[in-house]
Amino acid sequence: MAVWLTENSKVIVQGMTGSEGSKHTARMLRAGTNVVGGVNARKAGQSVTHEGKDLPVFGTVADAMAQTGADVSVAFVPPRFSKDALIEAIDAEIPLCIVITEGIPVHDSTYAWAHAVAKGNKTRIIGPNCPGVASPGKSNAGIIPADITTPGRIGLVSKSGTLTYQMMYELRDIGFSTCIGIGGDPVIGTTHIDALEAFQADPETDAIVMIGEIGGDAEERAAAYVEQHVTKPVVGYVAGFTAPEGKTMGHAGAIVSGSSGTAEAKKEALEKVGVRVGKTPSETARLMREIMSR
Repeated sequence: MAVWLTENSKVIVQGMTGSEGSKHTARMLRAGTNVVGGVNARKAGQSVTHEGKDLPVFGTVADAMAQTGADVSVAFVPPRFSKDALIEAIDAEIPLCIVITEGIPVHDSTYAWAHAVAKGNKTRIIGPNCPGVASPGKSNAGIIPADITTPGRIGLVSKSGTLTYQMMYELRDIGFSTCIGIGGDPVIGTTHIDALEAFQADPETDAIVMIGEIGGDAEERAAAYVEQHVTKPVVGYVAGFTAPEGKTMGHAGAIVSGSSGTAEAKKEALEKVGVRVGKTPSETARLMREIMSR
């Protein structure tokens, strides 16, 4: 069993005819993802061919869902159009919308999340500024390389795309049930806690790796959730121990402000509730390997 993305998922790509959407549609198909079409209002009625498969282009997400049964959207829409694309996906009530785009204004993201809440949270949003979701051997939605790991029984949730890839590679001998990149913007749709809850409930996930970074208090809140609700072993890593105060590091949300959001504070919060925290990604992988070998 995988979390949120399975071999039965039917994926559409918002922005499939653009350069990034086109490139990653082909890559997802090579990974075995069941891509069933794309969305571009200006090219509705056309079709494009990727990896020998003819994919229809629809005018709206609702049209794509009605005609293909799609239940997942991956959005490769430029930042200035992303709010409208998100609102369209939410209004269509697609169950899962994965937003890859970087650079979406925080106000636009906040508006879209508020709209999702107003609509009853029928659409799970992952991202923005995220690498997507991969359930190895089953489906791959986003930009996560498909050939760096194997199917297994570890769940991974991460703010960082690059660290997602490194952890998947370092633990490829054990493998993963699902890898979820939640993104590093100040406002995101799906949180560490959401992923922890899903992995705790998944009978085919035995242990969890949680990767965080400086900025905000998401990791501290996740630690509190682990203490109260998670019985499976959790290993953590927090990026940014040497980050200077007041300087954004890579992600828009990765910034230390005064004494708030430091890597050390997050590490202490996690260790206080029994989460083993590695000093480096490789040490984190070693800690997980120790747990899985027992």
